Parts: sequence; C-alpha cells; structure tokens
Amino acid sequence: MNFTTILKSRILLLFIFLLFISQAIFSQEGNDKGEKKYPLKSIIDLFTKEDTLKIGKPNPKRNLIAFPTLGYQPANGFTLGFISQFSFKIKPENKISLLSGGASYSSQKQVLTYLKNNMYISNDHFFFSGDFRYYIFSQSNYGLGTDIIPWGSEFKDFSFSSIEQPMNYNYFKFHETVSYNVFPSFFIGAGIHFDSYSNIDDKLLDVANEQYTYHYNYSKKYGFSTKNYAVNGVSLNLIYDTRDNLINTNKGLFLNMNYRYNPKISINAHQSSTLLLESRYFIPISKINKQHVIGFWAYGQFLTSGRLPYLNLPALGWDQNSRSGKGYTQGLFRGTNLMYFEGEYRFPITKNQMISGTVFANATTASDIDRNLGLFESIQPAIGVGLRALLDKNTLTNFIVNFGLGRDSRTFYFNDGEGF
Repeated sequence: MNFTTILKSRILLLFIFLLFISQAIFSQEGNDKGEKKYPLKSIIDLFTKEDTLKIGKPNPKRNLIAFPTLGYQPANGFTLGFISQFSFKIKPENKISLLSGGASYSSQKQVLTYLKNNMYISNDHFFFSGDFRYYIFSQSNYGLGTDIIPWGSEFKDFSFSSIEQPMNYNYFKFHETVSYNVFPSFFIGAGIHFDSYSNIDDKLLDVANEQYTYHYNYSKKYGFSTKNYAVNGVSLNLIYDTRDNLINTNKGLFLNMNYRYNPKISINAHQSSTLLLESRYFIPISKINKQHVIGFWAYGQFLTSGRLPYLNLPALGWDQNSRSGKGYTQGLFRGTNLMYFEGEYRFPITKNQMISGTVFANATTASDIDRNLGLFESIQPAIGVGLRALLDKNTLTNFIVNFGLGRDSRTFYFNDGEGF
C-alpha cells in the first residue's frame, strides 16, 4: 500500500471518527443534566495560591496576556520573541474585542513583526479588522497550482528539493476594514489595503546562464518588476457574525466577503480585483461542556480581473492569522485562485479544561491559469492532532501545539489562540 492510499484512508477514518464522536455525544445529551460541571483552571492557576483563585463564573472586562516565546513554524524555523494579546469588552453584554501583536527573530535570520485587530466598538455597531506586518523574510517558491505534488506513480520519486526555489524579500502589509452593523449580526463596510514587496533576492536566478525561476518567468511575462512591486487598493466588505467568542468559539457562524479593487497607478503595474470568501461554522455537541465542538472552515481567494504579481497571488498560510494549511509549509501552494477547507473536533482532556485536544483534516486546491489548471483538478489533503493549554479563563485563550501530516510533509506549529 503506497503513501497516497494510506493518507486517503486515514482522512476517511478521521472524518468517520468525527461523525462517530458527534453522534455519540448527541445521543447522550439526555444524560447531560447529571454530568458534573467543573470550574475552569488555567496554567497560570498552577502558580497561584489556592485562596486567591476565583471559583465563580468569569466576568471578562479587560485581559492582557504577554509572554516570551520559543517556537517553530515550518516557513520560519525556530523563532525567539514575544506575543501579546489584549481582549476587552466595553460592556459585559458586548462581544469580545481583540488586539494582538508580537515580534520575533528566527533561525533563518527573519525579523517578523505584526499587529492585528478584530474589534467591536460602540455597542457592537462597528467592527474593525486589521492586519499590519513588517517582515524581513525568506520563503521558498514551488510553482503555481496544487499539482506541484504529483499523484500516482510519479509521487514515488517526488522530492520537494527538486522544485524548491529559495527567495529573500521584505514585506510590508497594512490592511484595515471598518464595517457598520445594519441588521442583527450583519455588517457592511469598506477597507484600505497596502501590500509592498521589496529587495527581492531570487537565490537560484542566473539570467546570464539562462537559469530562470518561477518568479522571474511570471514577472517578465506579465510586466512586473523582479525586484520591487506593490498592490494597493480599496475594498467592500460584507460580514455576518453570530460567534459567541472570536478567540475560542463554542458556537456560531461567521461569514465574510471582501471584494478588493486595485487600480493601476505608478506603483501598481496592473489593475486587478480580487474576491475573498470565508465561512466558519461551530457546532457545540455537549450542553454541559461547551469545549466539545466541531468546527468547519472554508476559505477562498479568487482573482476576478487583471493581474497580480507573483508574491501577491493567493497562497496557503497567508490568511489573517496564518493558520491555513496545517500539514504543509506556508506558501507551498500558490495559484491564480485558491480554496481551502478544514474540519476540526475540539475536546477537553482534563475535567477542568486546563488541557484539551483536537483532531483535524484539511484540503487545499489552487489553480494556474497559464497551464489551464482549474480548481479541484488537483487537491492536496492533510490530517493532524493538537494539544491545548488554557492560558486565560475569561477569554478561553489557549496556547496551542499542532502536528500536521501532509503528503510527504510533516509540520509542527506553536501559537496562541485557536486554529480558526
């Protein structure tokens, strides 16, 4: 039995397991009334005197978490830095708002700084969502489309090193959207978006000896600079959000549509427009312990007109929280259009929910218009497991560790928050 067959069978078994667990817990809902509910306990409580612990129901208003990190991400290597999270509610009945930021230095000599916001302001009438980053970065390119990893007999001799093309560049990102509540849970708004790529160093490019790269060939074909470019534009946003907690959701639905227009100006070589569609759906499967949750995430980015430079094309792991694609390195799959799907079962391991776990499966498909490769013509799956340690009882913020297994790919992730 080859690796492909094994992986397909494991994904099938995982989805069967998710369905079995959900049905088993649903069938026991009648016994939930007799189930004992234990007070939450976080990792911080282990270092707090017993008489200072608050056993009552959490009543969050403002919470700040900040700590140094030593982590690992496949695209970055080992990183040393700090992460911070400030969550707040203006009034107890308001939704949780979140500001997060951090900075780190990686073993691949990367400098990674970011500040992100998802905030409900003015009695939940306004929703702000922002993503600001400055990276001194390095990331390999592997070509366009998800068929870069072959299926069938060709996979036996496949090696990522045969298609990998290293690259260094600086990346500046400033995205901010503001949406207004027009109906219950429904928001409409607009945004501004700046993406700048500079000091691009294509490591394997040697024009004199006719050694070309994916990035160089694409850029030359469509009239983009091979050293510096930017994509700046404005957007229209539609959002529907019934989540109970955007940090660690137990139930609810989140829908997001972002239509972005990038005019052709001096710094933009081409006019372009893109469409982002996203849905997240969370189903609680226990009335007593709300941490028993099945979540579904669907995410798609589509080029609707014009041309984007190579590094701005939709790519795996470049969503706002860089959480898509567990099982594969960030940026491995890139294309004219990209769609990503993930299903996850979250469950407590300890009765006080200090330690919890997750199992997940995902699939990615990306197209390449130059080769007439469409979406769903090639799909790359992955599966994985994770552990969670509760950092904050008020917001249910976890420290997360995930292990993902893709096709000829194994990855570890350390972070705070949830997968999606």
